[in-house]
Amino acid sequence: MKNLLQKSLKQLTIFAFIVFALSIPSYFLLVDWIWLKELDENNALIAQRIENEFNDQHISDEKLAENIQFWNEIQPVSKIEYTEKPLEEDSRYTIRRQNPYADDEAIDRFRGLKTDIKINNQNYILTIETNVEETEETVAYIAMVTLLFFLILVIGFWILNRRLSKKLWQPFQDTLQKLKSFQLNSQKQIKFQETNTIEFAELNATLDRLLQHSIATYSSQKEFTENASHELQTPLAVLKNKLDILLQSKDLTERQYHIAEEMNKALIRSSRINKNLLLLAKIENSQFDNSELIDFDTLVTQRMGGLEEHFNEKNINIGSSIQSDVKVKGNSSLTEVLINNLIINAIRHTLPGGAIRVKLSKSDFEVRNSGEQVLDTDLLFKRFSRMSADNSGSGLGLSIVQEICRLHGWQVAYSFENEEHIFSVVF
Repeated sequence: MKNLLQKSLKQLTIFAFIVFALSIPSYFLLVDWIWLKELDENNALIAQRIENEFNDQHISDEKLAENIQFWNEIQPVSKIEYTEKPLEEDSRYTIRRQNPYADDEAIDRFRGLKTDIKINNQNYILTIETNVEETEETVAYIAMVTLLFFLILVIGFWILNRRLSKKLWQPFQDTLQKLKSFQLNSQKQIKFQETNTIEFAELNATLDRLLQHSIATYSSQKEFTENASHELQTPLAVLKNKLDILLQSKDLTERQYHIAEEMNKALIRSSRINKNLLLLAKIENSQFDNSELIDFDTLVTQRMGGLEEHFNEKNINIGSSIQSDVKVKGNSSLTEVLINNLIINAIRHTLPGGAIRVKLSKSDFEVRNSGEQVLDTDLLFKRFSRMSADNSGSGLGLSIVQEICRLHGWQVAYSFENEEHIFSVVF
């Protein structure tokens, strides 16, 4: 990734290079046009001077013919020819041919003029051809100089960009660093650096208001979850205790006992749902510290040992491949919940006599269990969605797994291959 100034400077550099490339043919056409125009004016002056010099001599027609013949001999690229009918208009042209005055055999370019002159009141056609300097060489020199200054300009832009960007963007970098280190659960307001740049000042002011609102909302939600946890768990615990006492009573009829037992099961489930909802609220509000260094392999081994009774109850064949010394950064309590929920979910979706395989490596944690058909991925991580007829769960287990992964920056995924449900968590 590139920063903002580098991206903008790159576009400016490309644009400048395109303009530079287009300027080369423009230079060529402009210089060539200027030279040809100047040569046309020069040829016209030469024609006027030749006409005046011949007329100023006041010589006879015989002597004039000799002088013109001599002039034509010493001017191989120009000539004077007698004509009875003058030209209707002057003719200007460009021709390439051998330069008679050059030692090599190079082909040069000449600018020519055919015009009428009068000598001793007689009409003559004067042809003048003047060598044109090589436009290509001049344009090449101009292009080289332009390229030199273009490179100096671009290099200068890059150097100035590196130096000025550090100074100009320093308030933004300061704000960015403080936002990166901000922890909502600390509830400590950020003190942004003062700046005289309007855009950065407006950004800091907006962020300050946003953070104040976030901290206030976080405090309110935290207070609510703490109050809800206390106010709901207490009456549920009282009800559970009273039901336990009632179930132990010998005066209950069989029908009353079954009613009390159903109430107890519903109460246990309500208590579990309440705890899970409060846990989800705390995770979403970032009320957990996820900076611990966790021995993931130890937690997996402990939870598999703690759930051994569930494996035996359904006669599940358990297999494991746990790499040792797997350490991850996160919250140990939430990580233990994640491991427990994934394994419990596998137990619930495994038929009696099925198999579960647990795999742990440095990069991921995977739980596989035997199954018959793929689960609905659209409902898989939704709250209170059920993938089986087992009603003992709260319907929040996989939602909690997803939120724990989001908090830690992990990726959770589900797939179905070779009649196996596969849940994987990539660190």
